[in-house]
Amino acid sequence: MDSLIAASARALAAGDPLGALKRVALREDPPALALRGIAMAQLGEHLRARELLGRAARGFGSHEALARARCLVAQAEVALAMRELGGSPHLLTQAVLTLEAHGDRANALHARLVAVRRLLLLGRLDAADQALAPLDARGLPPALAAVAALSEAELALRRLRTGAAEAALDRAQAAAEQARVPALQAEVAEARAALHRPAARCLSAGAAPRMLRLAEVEALLSSPVLVVDACRRGLQLASAEGALWRPLARRPVLFALARALAAAWPGDVDREGLIETVFRSRDPDDTHRARLRVEIGRLRGLLAPLAGIDATARGYALKPRDGRALVLLEPPIAGEQAALLALLADGAAWSTSALALALDASQRTVQRALAELQAQGQVRAIGRARAQRWLAPSLAGFTTILLLPAALPIA
Repeated sequence: MDSLIAASARALAAGDPLGALKRVALREDPPALALRGIAMAQLGEHLRARELLGRAARGFGSHEALARARCLVAQAEVALAMRELGGSPHLLTQAVLTLEAHGDRANALHARLVAVRRLLLLGRLDAADQALAPLDARGLPPALAAVAALSEAELALRRLRTGAAEAALDRAQAAAEQARVPALQAEVAEARAALHRPAARCLSAGAAPRMLRLAEVEALLSSPVLVVDACRRGLQLASAEGALWRPLARRPVLFALARALAAAWPGDVDREGLIETVFRSRDPDDTHRARLRVEIGRLRGLLAPLAGIDATARGYALKPRDGRALVLLEPPIAGEQAALLALLADGAAWSTSALALALDASQRTVQRALAELQAQGQVRAIGRARAQRWLAPSLAGFTTILLLPAALPIA
């Protein structure tokens, strides 16, 4: 490694991409191309970064497997930043094995963290937990230790374990300050701010609506009340044996019924009101009333361990088991596309395919939702055809953790 390459690498490690480019900007050898690609990625020029890293990977000979593996890791990180989530993780796995075989522990851990962050974006929390658990960041460079702690904090936040998230953020902040990388310090500050922003609106009988932070939502879900969670579309009841969770995200009609009944608790909702809310019909007939009875029966069977549904003279009423109180947890974003807006709120440009993968929905469904949001001025598209990406303004003032796909209740 010559002196300019070494100096450029040190500048990149310190978070100084311009300093790195000054040393290798005119060079075309594979090591310089790789460093230029990483520098462009740090500057946000991801398309150029991908091109440079691809040229570097092709330029390294068959005897330079270690250098090629490092390029693959950098390419995977650029793909993550571009929200290209549909590729196979096989190449990254092979790169990890090569790095570990050559004793490059730091870059091997970096590659594993890239894989963890991809899983978190896709909402695959169990897989991310399994991948993150065996990683040991002790003795690693501070910047890498900060990334590892940030991944732990994000997973804890998505699991609604705010105490574990704060502890991980403390470690991330200490490592980021030691690394002296402004981008890392800003990322830690933003993650910490999410803990203190409103995350949901709490509605309960006889009380004024109030905004809850993540720690307060965690405490509510652990309390002995029936929670109708409109953020994650389900019902939860905590008990000494553990939490009972009934997901209704894939059963929109049943969830709309549960939500309407919860909003009226402890009172009832008349049949015409339920038909209008759930079936979008202002002129109900006998077929609507028959369908309502069928759907109420389905909901009654599904919620049997948590609550009953009593028929009244004019409609139906939700009755939590054992005389417990009921709370309705409303999301901070109104509308059917809250999860989609929550994904776009991270400031990155998402492709339709990546959004569909993260939401576990069809691309056509996502395209229709994006078209509606674009007509309302809530999102905008850049590029055309397969290069088209979607952006949304950041949602200041509250956190969207509870709206992200696969954000699970407390176990």
